[in-house]
Amino acid sequence: MTVMFGFKQLAALPEERITDKLSRRVLSGKQGMIVWWDVKAGAVSAAHTHPHEQIVWVLKGKLELRIGDERRSMSAGDLAVIPGGVEHEGFFPEDAEVVDMFAPPRADFLAGGTPAYMAEK
Repeated sequence: MTVMFGFKQLAALPEERITDKLSRRVLSGKQGMIVWWDVKAGAVSAAHTHPHEQIVWVLKGKLELRIGDERRSMSAGDLAVIPGGVEHEGFFPEDAEVVDMFAPPRADFLAGGTPAYMAEK
């Protein structure tokens, strides 16, 4: 994936299959990144940290999210902000669509592939 500028349509972004339960579309500029996730029930994002600020927006379904010591059940329309360097994890009890925004962009997502904390065990 590359850094882009100008106009794009979501459907034109390549869909990357991360695991059997996770796929994503990524759009990145120089200073920020947005990721659309299609998630199947049972998917897990294990505990991890990264230096990027992350904003989470649940479009559909449910997400059980822990940020630091706080846990919340999120559903469509809910938002969360995860500061850089704060441990967090998520579990999806049902199919979901989620948008994540990162600043600055995540080089590991631009490189493609499955992050270790998302790998199915």
